[in-house]
Amino acid sequence: MNIGNLLLGLALASVGWGIVSMIVMTGFVSERGTKINFFLYRLYVIKYVNQYKQITEAENGQPGPWFYSFIIAMNLTWVLAIIGFILKQYL
Repeated sequence: MNIGNLLLGLALASVGWGIVSMIVMTGFVSERGTKINFFLYRLYVIKYVNQYKQITEAENGQPGPWFYSFIIAMNLTWVLAIIGFILKQYL
């Protein structure tokens, strides 16, 4: 098994982590009264993440933990995918 394939697999796991974070944040926003459009969910997901951040900042003074979880997961996905593709190409 190639190290590039391993990093790409970790990138996929990181995407899963990000999806779980998005689902939890959407549920949180929905409980606070925002109507969720499931038909256009993929287009509105950044809006829901932003609303989650705004609501938790208003309640606690800082963004909630799922916001940071989402940001870390998405950034980790990009880094692992780019490094994985580069290593897969040259090794």
